Amino acid sequence: MNWPHMHLIINHFPVVGFLFGLLFVLYAMIRKSEELQKTSLGFLVLVAVITVPVYFTGDQAGDIMERLPDVSRSLVEQHEEAASVSLMGVLILGLIAAGGLFFFRRAATMPRWFMVLTLILAIAVNSLIGYTANLGGQIRHPEARKGFQLPN
Repeated sequence: MNWPHMHLIINHFPVVGFLFGLLFVLYAMIRKSEELQKTSLGFLVLVAVITVPVYFTGDQAGDIMERLPDVSRSLVEQHEEAASVSLMGVLILGLIAAGGLFFFRRAATMPRWFMVLTLILAIAVNSLIGYTANLGGQIRHPEARKGFQLPN
């Protein structure tokens, strides 16, 4: 198994995980369940931790992919730049979720403002992750690129 293969295997965890995490936070807020809110924050922390190896396998994979003759170096670089921004967003969300679990561990209720902040950040992170994943898909999937036309 090589770095690109490893990256392809695990890169779906953040995409699916943060989407599920966003829906989990939203559901917990609607239900007004303290237990669900704290569990959703823990889930976001877990997905943030899982995202770190995805980033680093991608860095290694990019070095290999750029050497292939049919791969656009520009697309790999765009994906890498988006991944760096996404990782920062993921780490911020993960740290805030972990901080909420720590600072509000003894609180009777999770502050609403904190859950709203977490929800907003989860929406932003989902956007970043989705954009990054789309760019990554374009590296080997021309049908995902802008302006793609079916051959006659």
